[in-house]
Amino acid sequence: MKPGLVFSIVALTLLVAAAFCGPLILRADPIAMDFTGRFGPMSASHWLGQDDFGRDVLVRLLHGVRVSLTIAVIATLIAAAIGTVLGLLAGYYKGIAAVLALRGSDVMLCFPPLLVALLVVTIAGPGLTTLIGVLSVVFVPTFVRVVYSGVLGIREQEFVEAMRALGVRSSFIMFRTILPNIIGPLLVQCSIAMATAVLMESGLSFLGLGVPPPESSLGLMVASARMSMYQAPHLLIWPAAALTFIVLVMNALCDGLRDHFDPRPRLRARAIIEPRLSHAADANRDACLLVNDLSVTITNDKAPLYAVRNVSLSICSGEIVALVGESGSGKSLLSLSVMGLLPEGVAARSGSIQIEREEILGLSEGELLKRRGRKLAMIFQDPSSSLNPVKKIGFQLAEALQAHAKMTRKQVSHAVVDLLSSVGIADPARRARVYPHEMSGGMKQRVMIAMALANQPKLLIADEPTTALDVTIQAQVLDLIRKRRDEGDLAILFVTHSLGVVREIADRVMVMYAGEILEEGPVGDVFHKPKHPYTMALLKSYPKEFGPAPVGIPGSVSPPHHLPPGCSFAPRCPLCLPDCERQRPSLVSIEVDRKTRCIRWEEL
Repeated sequence: MKPGLVFSIVALTLLVAAAFCGPLILRADPIAMDFTGRFGPMSASHWLGQDDFGRDVLVRLLHGVRVSLTIAVIATLIAAAIGTVLGLLAGYYKGIAAVLALRGSDVMLCFPPLLVALLVVTIAGPGLTTLIGVLSVVFVPTFVRVVYSGVLGIREQEFVEAMRALGVRSSFIMFRTILPNIIGPLLVQCSIAMATAVLMESGLSFLGLGVPPPESSLGLMVASARMSMYQAPHLLIWPAAALTFIVLVMNALCDGLRDHFDPRPRLRARAIIEPRLSHAADANRDACLLVNDLSVTITNDKAPLYAVRNVSLSICSGEIVALVGESGSGKSLLSLSVMGLLPEGVAARSGSIQIEREEILGLSEGELLKRRGRKLAMIFQDPSSSLNPVKKIGFQLAEALQAHAKMTRKQVSHAVVDLLSSVGIADPARRARVYPHEMSGGMKQRVMIAMALANQPKLLIADEPTTALDVTIQAQVLDLIRKRRDEGDLAILFVTHSLGVVREIADRVMVMYAGEILEEGPVGDVFHKPKHPYTMALLKSYPKEFGPAPVGIPGSVSPPHHLPPGCSFAPRCPLCLPDCERQRPSLVSIEVDRKTRCIRWEEL
């Protein structure tokens, strides 16, 4: 934890302890009056003096803090519970649930919360129950919005899709899978709501519409002190100082929670990793990337489900290896495993991942941060969602540069211009000062390439970087990637589902299906003489300028919870034999640099 968060938690704990335990230790009644001691000075028996009714100011202050915190906490918890449920339902199911929840929240947000509270309390009358109820209601819309936004960002993730594929109940997915992933923003909103509730309660009590006298409240103490501020101005200081302290501590807690839960969950400690090397590592000593027998699992109540199974691959410097397969084959999970960016609920269970002979599987998040960008980097599919929309291009590139090197402002400025120029962006100095929305899709992808290569990594993982681009821009981006490979001796893992892109850019291709490699080899050999029925089916499904019409592959990829005992492609394979359904075939070498996972490869 960062010092700011620790300080705010300790300060809040001490405040709560003083508010709840102090009156018990002092053994004084906060409403007991002593007119002989009106405006009594500070003394051993009355540490902060006495008010206009002779009541002990310290005891009333502690009682007031307790009342204010109790109202704020209860109102926030009620609002958080209602808002979280509505936000989860709206974000997960969308449709009519989203319309009702969001439009209802919009209507409530049209009215200032304090005005709503004033109207309700005026009609219903002051009281603790009324105060808690109205504060809960006015905070619900903000919780709905926060949770709804978080759910939209999580529900389409692959691990949520995998849970759906497993047939898991929607309620379990919402509350056990999605909710833990948005707990950070939810806690931040809770701290903001509690600070606001304390201020609103104090304001209403100050106006006589909150906690009824003679009960103690910070707002009542401020109102009472205002009436006698000429006789005893110090009485106004204590409740005002208490309010200020509470709000500052809540704000510090909010900032600390935001920093603690941002930017990424710390998943490395959760991974059940058993790194091991084999003789294959000795045969691939020159490989920039060496993955050996890697398995990735999805957490399940009963047993872990394998999304990637016993995958081994190697990429040498200056080589481009393409990873192809249908959606759901495990391509992205494999690339995220190499980066150490697996989502919540997914973990690398066994195997080895080496970058330039250094084992990185099992490293802490801090150690991985030192290597991301410098040793390995990644380009994602959609540059529009990968770039921060509120920061200029130059600023984002500068952040990437300064993550691994100390540079002066002038050096950073020159480096940013050089990076943009190196990826073919005209007028780089001017482009560095624009926002992402002012650039085309192709230019944004060039920026992402520049950002990934800013610290000259040895390995670049490109996860479908051309999918969102038109054909002309796609060709330019491919030329740029190939050029940077040739200039810097860069190793590239190119994840795609486009066989045309593979033919154009890759040296070797690996065909992935249901979490395992079915065939691999040089691109020309695999495309002209495929040795696995799945590879043949992929080639037949790809449209050609001349030749027969494309033929789709019947069926769909088997989900992790329903993998067949034998060959993973057996349920869709036209060449399937009884032996294929009974026993999982091994990945065997059939030629130099060629492997296949099919017992009938000789017949193909």
